[in-house]
Amino acid sequence: MKIDSITTYQQNNNLALVRVTTDDGLEGWGQVSPYIADQSVPVLHDQLSSWFLGRDPWDLPAIVDECVRMEYKFYGTTLFRALCGIDTAIWDLLGKATGLPVYKLLGGAVRTTIGVYGSSMRRDITPSDEADRLRTLVDDGTFTAFKIRIGQVMGRDRDAAPGRTESIIPTIRDAVGDDVTLRADANGCYSPAEAIRVGRLLEANGYYHYEEPCPYPQLESTAAVAAALDIPVAGGEQDNSLEQFHRMIEGRVVDIVQPDIGYIGGVTRARKVAAMAEATGIPCTPHCANVSLLQIFTLHLAASSPSVSQPQEWSIEDVPWVRDLYEPLPIVRDSEVTLGTEPGWGVTINADYLARSQSRTSR
Repeated sequence: MKIDSITTYQQNNNLALVRVTTDDGLEGWGQVSPYIADQSVPVLHDQLSSWFLGRDPWDLPAIVDECVRMEYKFYGTTLFRALCGIDTAIWDLLGKATGLPVYKLLGGAVRTTIGVYGSSMRRDITPSDEADRLRTLVDDGTFTAFKIRIGQVMGRDRDAAPGRTESIIPTIRDAVGDDVTLRADANGCYSPAEAIRVGRLLEANGYYHYEEPCPYPQLESTAAVAAALDIPVAGGEQDNSLEQFHRMIEGRVVDIVQPDIGYIGGVTRARKVAAMAEATGIPCTPHCANVSLLQIFTLHLAASSPSVSQPQEWSIEDVPWVRDLYEPLPIVRDSEVTLGTEPGWGVTINADYLARSQSRTSR
């Protein structure tokens, strides 16, 4: 069995699906990381496809390692976003070749019911309006855990609106009650001193974790915040270097490590971070803010990884450009999703979506 072709299907700059086929007629489906697809698709075809075409898909981890090492001059986000598309498509193909779900190939089922928390992506919403919509999702039985946004993205201690952070932290706690676990994401907003001040407010209101308090490249700043606070500090979503993850984990920079399958280059590399975390006793909670096939990929990694034991991120936002992408859609009930036993990712790509897409094939 050899990889015969790699095809991308793209409708806009937000997303591209990837199909890998073999010389004996098998196929698998994956997806590049969301956003900048206009850059990721050319990189996939012009730079990465030659590493995989004509190769045995069962050699996937070795091929990914070789590809990353030999593309060392282009080590950056676009390369890994594109690599994610090929990597995830091959995992689906291998699952279909064996009749097994991907999580079985990744090491077997540690769990098949995965906890998830409802993740808000909004900073343009008032604390009271955010409280109302989260309360609705508690009352209808969808979620028992959430994450909210505080501060401003890479904000240098600026808030999204004056006083919003100080208001929204207690407002959400009061609205959902003490039985709901809460998390907060600062997206690199704060200097260490301000991050510690906000962290103590989170602690006072019983929040469960504090994500990216400081700009992600500043490991020393994040480590100082984690050392000063009792609330677990989480980070790692932006990183794509396995060596950087090793520094974060071994140096106890964070209490929870968060690789993103899309940003790190696929499941093959993300599972290595989960294994590092397991060896050092640090929980791994993969980042997955985007509604797309990335949610499915992350569920399979969570199902097969002992260190991925905490609830996973699940966006609560309505995203038009991923509607009708695949089926069946996962069902969230009481902050849990249950995986089935269907081969590969266990989903079917919508043919109408493909028919409306622009395609390109490398052979």
